[in-house]
Amino acid sequence: MMVDWKLHIESDPDKLFGKPTVINTRLSVDLILEKLAAGDTIEDMMEAYPKLTNDDIVACLLFAAESIKNEVIIPKAS
Repeated sequence: MMVDWKLHIESDPDKLFGKPTVINTRLSVDLILEKLAAGDTIEDMMEAYPKLTNDDIVACLLFAAESIKNEVIIPKAS
């Protein structure tokens, strides 16, 4: 079953200036993505942040994918 990121990610102007965060935490989506890119495992992050679940982390990835899915890239003129 696919995780619905909308059940895990929120953007609240009163929390981290409205940055997308994992619901019921102050962990931003970009922090989770940076940690994954740096080599942290899902298990590492769940150990470091006990409120974080596997589905929360998957939701961050799905949120990022959806955020850039329809992004238009304009190539530089050569």
